[in-house]
Amino acid sequence: MSGLTYRSVGVDVERKEDALRRVREKVARARRPEVIGDIGAFAGLFRFGGYRDPVLVATTDGVGTKIEVARRLGRYEVCGTDVVHQSVDDALAMGAEPLFFLDYFSTGRIDPAIFARIVGAIADACAAHRCALLGGETSEMPDVYGEGSFDLAGFLVGVVERDRILDPSAAREGDVLIGLPSTGLHTNGYTLARAAVARAAEAEGSAIEDELRRARPELRGSSLGDALLEPHRSYLEDVRRLRDAVAIRSIAHITGGAWEGNVPRALPDGLGAAIDRAAWTVPPVFRILARMGGVAEEEQWRTWNMGIGLVAVVPGDGERAALRALPDAISIGSVERASGPTRVRFV
Repeated sequence: MSGLTYRSVGVDVERKEDALRRVREKVARARRPEVIGDIGAFAGLFRFGGYRDPVLVATTDGVGTKIEVARRLGRYEVCGTDVVHQSVDDALAMGAEPLFFLDYFSTGRIDPAIFARIVGAIADACAAHRCALLGGETSEMPDVYGEGSFDLAGFLVGVVERDRILDPSAAREGDVLIGLPSTGLHTNGYTLARAAVARAAEAEGSAIEDELRRARPELRGSSLGDALLEPHRSYLEDVRRLRDAVAIRSIAHITGGAWEGNVPRALPDGLGAAIDRAAWTVPPVFRILARMGGVAEEEQWRTWNMGIGLVAVVPGDGERAALRALPDAISIGSVERASGPTRVRFV
């Protein structure tokens, strides 16, 4: 009987090196002048300076089960884009600009071509945001992941001047809520969405992939898969323009937990939000999923963003300036006294 090797039990270091070689050029373009050294070291180096009173802002997140939709349809790049954009938006909620990013990719068996598509998209998204891709980790774990499965997480560090930190305590009763449209589900609520698609596929006697690929009139001929794999929108440029036009009190990024789970995080204790659901048209993807899964209205609003991905709290007298600065922004409600166990009231 021959002895065990790392390769014989499922981990191939050479395959990992091949995967990394495929993305080296793209990663090299995702740099900032503050970066010291090249990829491949045990840790990334970033020279920091140029601020009066800087505060570092750190955030981390994963793509969640949107990965499974991407995997079924072979659309891997969206995972890389999403893991950067959602982290940028989380940092924006504190008023921060992105500085550098690190990724963690884990799978049972590395497919260098798929890895290159995902990490290449991470690098492209970082470069577009002038955010350095400072490093990352790639791991093969054949005993943990099934064939073709993988997970992806990102870690972003940004910076904000101390006197420009967005603090929920700044919000006041009567402030206006400015909503910015989402591009769909973004990266949240996909477990419910996937269950709805699976339920419809079972009822129709069709494959899940067929339900995802079928063109739908409500989506102007696009498929449900296309709608579910729209990239998570980055609001960096929008917030920059908004900040130039009006004083932003605070920001809520509508992620996991949807409305009740996120809007109160941008408000001080004792205050809530009155949201006018008639202020915008809910995108058809949400109604399609609700119909497929028999998802009640209340559950939809408890799980999905329903078409608004970011909410900025601004003074009442800044409403017009905010809407002029961002043509697709919508005035969706106001800050009020909280009057019950929940702090988001739909009107």
